[in-house]
Amino acid sequence: MGNRRTVRFLLNGELREVVPTSPTQSLLNYLREEERATGTKEGCAEGDCGACTVTEAELTETGEVRFRAINACIRFLPTFDGRAIWTVEGVANPDGSLHPAQQAMIDNHGSQCGFCTPGFVMSMYTMYQNGETKPSRERVLDCLSGNLCRCTGYRPIVEAAMKMGDYPEARTCGDTLAERLKAIRPEGTLEVETAAGNRYYAPATVEELAALYEANPDAVILAGGTDVGLWVTKHLMDLKTVIYIGGIQDLKKIEQRDGAIEIGAAVLLNDAFPVVVEQYPEMEELWKRFSSTPIRNSGTFVGNLANGSPIGDNPPPMIAVGARVVLRKGDRRREMPLEDLYLAYRKQARDAGEFVESVRVPLRRESVKFAVYKLSKRYDQDISAVCAAFALDIENGRVKDARIAYGGMAATPKRASHAEAALNGAPWDEASVQKAMSAMEQDYQPMTDMRATSEYRMTTAKNLVYRFFVETTSGQELSLYAANN
Repeated sequence: MGNRRTVRFLLNGELREVVPTSPTQSLLNYLREEERATGTKEGCAEGDCGACTVTEAELTETGEVRFRAINACIRFLPTFDGRAIWTVEGVANPDGSLHPAQQAMIDNHGSQCGFCTPGFVMSMYTMYQNGETKPSRERVLDCLSGNLCRCTGYRPIVEAAMKMGDYPEARTCGDTLAERLKAIRPEGTLEVETAAGNRYYAPATVEELAALYEANPDAVILAGGTDVGLWVTKHLMDLKTVIYIGGIQDLKKIEQRDGAIEIGAAVLLNDAFPVVVEQYPEMEELWKRFSSTPIRNSGTFVGNLANGSPIGDNPPPMIAVGARVVLRKGDRRREMPLEDLYLAYRKQARDAGEFVESVRVPLRRESVKFAVYKLSKRYDQDISAVCAAFALDIENGRVKDARIAYGGMAATPKRASHAEAALNGAPWDEASVQKAMSAMEQDYQPMTDMRATSEYRMTTAKNLVYRFFVETTSGQELSLYAANN
């Protein structure tokens, strides 16, 4: 195991080699306090408002450069080892002229108070670096979903993003950046330790990770940090030992074999979802409504499953389709159905020192009817009050196998076993559906909280069963208006 203690990265094109003040020092605090790059703002400290948005560039295993808009407030500085970062201070052209993202915001009156403006500019700059200079309105709305503004009403900002290609072409980083990233590519394990004894490890291989976690079973495994980051910024937790897995190439792989898609623990949400959606197109809306683009650019697909939150959006559909998780401890691996991982709130069927290495998502079978529904107060960037997923194998008008899973209805993501039993072997008709709806009262006793009352949750959970029946028998999805009236 190596003994590197400095974090190396490019900031606005310049090399930085720093020793973090803490393993959980945020990129935002580093930028503002040590670099005086104060264009990057703190609005929420939880990855919601987008005022802290910066552009991250990473070299892929194939030598390509990937640009992503990410939230600096919840990402820890050591996670940028071997990568490049741009802030709003570094996007102008070498001659001092403004970048098209900046000029378009000015010309289209996209800024008023200005607090959120740098974040919007960086989301647009990321689009530009990825070759999206004249994006569609729909694409702009998706890419800006993580940026909030309380002044402009968004119209001029959206128009500015759509018109970036109307300006003289700006510089792009291209091959030069790839060579510079190769020069600082991490080798060996990064270790950061404070005088107080807080430790951060970034192993380079799965074998090193397994050995580290087995030796430090109380450590926090950090993947995307979209949840762990809030432990620090909101709950002010002092994390004694952190093991970061985002630099392990073998955990960034997506492979298809043995009738399943295997997704490694470090695969980002925005990289995994397109592959899953190819098999299950009904998940596309959930993908786009899953938090925001910057969060999906940091968070991992498996991390959302391993987290086990009762209101996480990934577990219900993955349970419904029969996904299985691969657990690893040291050199030993075992596999189990995803639903068996969750024992109780924040309690899982993992041994000390055991981690989720990957998830196996079954390929789509032609006879399976599938759907997933997310109910929340806002369409974009909101946590579900109820998330429901259905996967029914129907042959000759009868239900051969029903798998129904919900989030937001219990202390863990959970299958509706009584509702499933009411459907298995029964004709797929309204009478059977009504029995399944009634049986759900034996499956769940939902709570009342800030997102919904228990009555609302139970009523809508039942109604989603009926909606699934209507859509699968009519051959048409209900529109948002029809589904809410």
